[in-house]
Amino acid sequence: MTQAPYIRPDMKAFLDMMAQVNGPKMADMTLAEARDSYVKLHGIADRPARALPVIRDLTCPGPNGDIALRLYDARESRSEASPVIMFFHGGGFVIGDLDTHHALCTEIAALIDLPLVAVHYACAPEAPFPAAILDCEAATRWVASSPEALGLTASGIITIGDSAGGNATVVVSQLLGANPAAVPVVLQVPIFPLVADANGSASMAAFSEGYLLTADTMAFFDAAYGADRTDPRGFPILGRHDNAPPTIVVTASLDPIRDSGRAYARALVDAGRDCVFLEMRGVTHSFTNLRAAVPSTQGDLERIIAAMRFMLENPA
Repeated sequence: MTQAPYIRPDMKAFLDMMAQVNGPKMADMTLAEARDSYVKLHGIADRPARALPVIRDLTCPGPNGDIALRLYDARESRSEASPVIMFFHGGGFVIGDLDTHHALCTEIAALIDLPLVAVHYACAPEAPFPAAILDCEAATRWVASSPEALGLTASGIITIGDSAGGNATVVVSQLLGANPAAVPVVLQVPIFPLVADANGSASMAAFSEGYLLTADTMAFFDAAYGADRTDPRGFPILGRHDNAPPTIVVTASLDPIRDSGRAYARALVDAGRDCVFLEMRGVTHSFTNLRAAVPSTQGDLERIIAAMRFMLENPA
């Protein structure tokens, strides 16, 4: 008999609550409804945003027009160069924006005490693959050049993001590894990322329904985004790993795409790269945006930040 997976009590309470919600599945919603539901979920489930001295909207040029950005900083100003965090939001490259991850970005910036720039890339289906990646790359190169509009001097880049943003985290690092920006990527932090095709994986089979992210939702995102399954910009497990920057791979044990993150961590180890692997046990996909509804996940985020500090303070 297969043993039931471990679920934290506060995570189970949230899943039980979600199971009682009567409404259509995301895959059955219109695009506008899906995007609205994502905003509402984060508004209900996440902690309030922190007040920071610097929260400023700005734009940078992109391949198909200006890209919306938001700068966060726990300090009023910085007289010295520092690493700058590039944050890429989740949402399957279909839903999500600067506001859905606003609270999370304020928390990361406050805990790590580094400037953070969140990127609102072009979303599918209006802008299918690889539009989002091209925007993320362009924004990262712009920040790396320390433009006057940013008001900061970047000494290096840290790429970080959740889910689809975790995919972008790895892809941008690979693109900048092949064609360097003005400053290097000094750390990448893909959080429950889709790096390898999750279809047919053990985690997809085990957690395809009832654990927040579902197989149907993944298919909805996949159809809208239309990533090329032979292109490393779509599935970066296909790319080079021998020049990957120091990495923190974060997975959730109850996530249908968990095995994708595990596979990427394994590929980095096999390539001899510095990698910290953190699997948060008993929680689902999107746990970083559930910190009010599932209070224990605040500790998970703090573990990620502690690992980031360790890697930055102990470079190879």
